[in-house]
Amino acid sequence: MNDDVSKRRLGRGLAALIGEMDQPVPVEADRAVSADRMIPIEFVSRNPRNPRRFFDDAELHDLASSIRQHGIVQPIVVRTMSRDQYEIIAGERRWRAAQLAGLIEIPVIIRDVDDKTALEIAIVENVQRADLNALEEALGYEQLIAEYGYTQNDLGEIIGKSRSHVANSLRLLKLPDPVRDLLAAGSLSAGHARALVSTPDPASLARTIVAKGMSVRDAERLAQNNIKAQSEPQQSASRRDQKDSDTLALERTLSDALGLDVAINHKAGGGQIKISYKSLEQLEEICRLLERR
Repeated sequence: MNDDVSKRRLGRGLAALIGEMDQPVPVEADRAVSADRMIPIEFVSRNPRNPRRFFDDAELHDLASSIRQHGIVQPIVVRTMSRDQYEIIAGERRWRAAQLAGLIEIPVIIRDVDDKTALEIAIVENVQRADLNALEEALGYEQLIAEYGYTQNDLGEIIGKSRSHVANSLRLLKLPDPVRDLLAAGSLSAGHARALVSTPDPASLARTIVAKGMSVRDAERLAQNNIKAQSEPQQSASRRDQKDSDTLALERTLSDALGLDVAINHKAGGGQIKISYKSLEQLEEICRLLERR
């Protein structure tokens, strides 16, 4: 069985497992079934590899209030680490809120999986529930690629997103730390951040966007104007035509569609489109897209 087939099956298997996670804990007297039982909350610890890093305090307190009134409707998915010790695979937010609510025991689903599968489930579960901010999502993809050799196509199939979505998420990791911090805090959206990836000074532009409360469209225009202003002296020195706003907008559109850097050099009567790639996988994807046409 080749890797592509096995990873597609993995995606379907994870999706089925996520479906199992969504089932509520049945209310019955016998809770001896290991896949669905109550355990002391102190026996459970967070997963240090969980892609989710940010938890809103106000939302946690709201959830804790709900848990005090209704309990935990959806169990927390854990794996066994040692005797009476479990690590969270999915559901850290519910576990944190349960602690705030003062619960002594929590309902769990126990799955005996390895590090790789635990990380895959955590990422899929969080992405499908839109619980990750854009930076956490990108870091999760990067971790799967770096540690387990996933391609962007593999990830797209597993999480139910397009390859270009995965590629555009990974592009956010090119941004400097000050911009990434604003993205993680929710001050910038993924759309804002993508507009800044190719600019000479993304940190300065990010501060301007946040201070003025700009829309994504306004941020794209700001980024285009910044790129144009920086390129004008070089173009003048080499006597090249300046790129107009339409050309810059088209570059941005193609870059977002492909998840790769695209440059258009347009002249009267013709021109060139330059697509930059960094791996054979990206080159193969470009070739596949062209062949489909």
